[in-house]
Parts: sequence; structure tokens; C-alpha cells
Amino acid sequence: MKMGNQTVISEFLLLGLPIEPGQQDLLYALFLAMYLTTVLGNLLIIVLIHLDSHLHTPMYLFLSNLSFSDLCFSSVTIPKLLQNMQNQDLSIPYAGCLAQMYFFLLFADLESFLLVAMAYDRYVAICFPLHYTTIMSPKLCLSLMMLSWVLTTFISLLHTLLMAWLTFCADNVIPHFFCDMSALLKLACSDIQINEIVIFILGGIVIIVPFLLISSSYARIVSSILKVPSARGIRKAFSTCGSHLSVVSLFYGTIIGLYLCPSANNSTVKETIMAVMYTVVTPMLNPFIYSLRNQDIKGALGRVFSKWTNQFSLGQ
Repeated sequence: MKMGNQTVISEFLLLGLPIEPGQQDLLYALFLAMYLTTVLGNLLIIVLIHLDSHLHTPMYLFLSNLSFSDLCFSSVTIPKLLQNMQNQDLSIPYAGCLAQMYFFLLFADLESFLLVAMAYDRYVAICFPLHYTTIMSPKLCLSLMMLSWVLTTFISLLHTLLMAWLTFCADNVIPHFFCDMSALLKLACSDIQINEIVIFILGGIVIIVPFLLISSSYARIVSSILKVPSARGIRKAFSTCGSHLSVVSLFYGTIIGLYLCPSANNSTVKETIMAVMYTVVTPMLNPFIYSLRNQDIKGALGRVFSKWTNQFSLGQ
């Protein structure tokens, strides 16, 4: 295909991780283990919430969707990375690259909005405990979920369509392990001003606004606790919000450090390592954070395990 005097490329080359050839097998095994842990851990959370009636609450509805988002988020990038590491085939079709970018943005943005919904849920639970069931009605929870999906679908689709309008020339090498939007823009040989404006505006909606809403929710929670200070109240609030705060810190800490506070001397290696943090490490750690610090999840795991054990014993 031709456009003027510029050749439109049909595929990109993903350079992958900056690793030495001797470390290839070790890192392949490590990333495979991390991916399997991510899949099994998040599937366990989803199954537990589905099977245990004690977890059929707004908080765990959002958590099950967060686990689904984490599972899909990792599956967008890690299988391709593992394939490239195994067979050294660095190519990805043009359409496949755009599809990967679309789903990457979809599930990353979805996680951001879900974290806001979970922060609001904790705010209502602690600041308005007597009105919790009235405020966090099934209708509101469903509306928050639908709004999150609609917004993320629109935002990721808009970015993808704008990227598809760009022209890419001879240079098709992406110094990354997935089709990162910023890396693709650097390869474009047509005007990217509209893309940059949309990224600036929608980036604020996806990152800045949710982060401010979460911060506001926890500021109100702290203010509410300080009005009636007690060791029991502080412990309860910490046990309720500790897991969510840990996940928020992991997710927003790496993204803000990478995209909103870029340094002029940021190397490709540093950016790749930070990308690994929020695409591989964070989705893997989330199930551990919510299971190790959450008594409800531990209780559900015990009840489901006991139920299965009893059924197995009766079947013998």
C-alpha cells in the first residue's frame, strides 16, 4: 500500500525486554510463573465471590470485576511476550498491534474506574454505615459498573481509531514488549497533534480525576475517623481500606511515575521496567493483597474448601 511517497507498513517488531541471551530461559520461566500466578489468583477471587453468598456485597462485586480486569490486562501483553521470548519471532501484524493497544487501554482504564467505585464504597461504609445498604443499592452498583465499561470502551476505541489514521513509514521497530501508545506515536510520520491533545484530555479523565476522587474519599474517611478516635475504629478502618489503598498505591504510583512525571533522562530500559511493574507485577500481587489482608476472603476460602471436602467425603 502507498500513501504519497510513503510506504504503509503491515507489521511491527517488538524488541521485548532488554535482557542478555544467557538470561532468556530464566526470565521466560519467571514470567511464565508470574502469569500463571496472576491467572490462578484472580480466578480464585472470582470463583470465591461467586460461590460464597457472604461475599455478595457491592465491595466484592467491584472486586470480582477488578480481578477479571487484572486477568485480562495481563493476558493482553504477557502471552505475546512469552511467545516472543520462546521462538524469537518479534513481529506482530499491524491490526494485531492496534488490537493489543485497544484492549490494553480498555482494561487499564477499567481498573482505574473500578478503584474509584471501590473507594466510594469504602467511604459510604465508614462514613454512613447506617445508610450503606440504601445508598449502595444494586441499581447504583450496576450503574457504576455499566458507566465504567461504557467510558473505557469509548476512550480506548477513540485512541485506537485516531492511531489507525496515522501513517507509519519504514521504521517499524517498537523498543517495548507490547504495542504501547506512546511508542507507536514516536514511529508515526504524519501529524500526531490531535492524538496528543486527546491523550492529554482523556488522560486527565482516566488518571487524574479518579486519583483525585480516591484521595478525596480517603480524606473524608480519615476526617470521619478522627471525629470519633478509638483504637477499635482505627483498626476497623485500616482492615477495611488497607487492601484497597495498597492496590491504589501500586497502580497509580507506577503509572503516574511513568506517564505524568517523565524525566528527560528516562531511558528505554527504565520505562520498560516500570511498565513491567504495572502490567505484570501489580495484577499478580492484587489477589495476594486482598486475600492475605482480608478476613472475608479468608473465611470464604475456608467455607468453600470445607464444603468441597465434605462433598468429597460423602461421595466416597
